Amino acid sequence: MGRIMDEDLIYQILSVVEEIPEGKVASYGQIARLIGRERNSRLVGRVLSMAEFYGRYPCHRVVNHAGRLAPGFFDQRRLLEEEGVGFKENGCVDMKEYKWEL
Repeated sequence: MGRIMDEDLIYQILSVVEEIPEGKVASYGQIARLIGRERNSRLVGRVLSMAEFYGRYPCHRVVNHAGRLAPGFFDQRRLLEEEGVGFKENGCVDMKEYKWEL
């Protein structure tokens, strides 16, 4: 994690996640672009997997570019459904309808 990930970067990512409105989702790549690190979507995922150590953030609102949920995040679908986010038959979030647009 050394040079690539520092607390400044972690809080940049988490501050974007904090802005995602209820009932909307963002992709890892979208967050990476918003912080000026277009090619670091996996880094965003890594930070989100540790977010609990930095406070309470709505990480359940982040999915991959196709709307697929995070592996191992068992409550993610329930949390999104409680906010009114809809899913397609294949189990992915309907990104056309629920993607956060700035």
